[in-house]
Amino acid sequence: MPSNERDCLFCKVLRGDIPSKPVYHDDHVVAIRDINPQAPTHLLIISKKHIAALSAAEAEDVGLLGQIQWAAREIAARLGLDGFRLVLNNGKIAGQSVDHVHYHLLSGRRFIWPPG
Repeated sequence: MPSNERDCLFCKVLRGDIPSKPVYHDDHVVAIRDINPQAPTHLLIISKKHIAALSAAEAEDVGLLGQIQWAAREIAARLGLDGFRLVLNNGKIAGQSVDHVHYHLLSGRRFIWPPG
């Protein structure tokens, strides 16, 4: 296993090295609550495949990326969310703090546009 996967925070969560309580999981993703929520509902939808960032994804990952969006839809339906925002940060300048593809599902408050 390359060192980036061995040391990756989300890979540790996925392996069970760091305890978590998934609110959703399927063959492709795991969703957990964010430890620093920015909305009443703030979940992280984490790819089970280690991809450092969207910009590092390959053509073979297109299906997985779509599966993440499908998981967001499923999670929102299960939680009865009227609306939600799905955010992906790509790179440090965009606010990506963990080098592993993950989406933030936020809901439970009004969001402004454009985002800050």
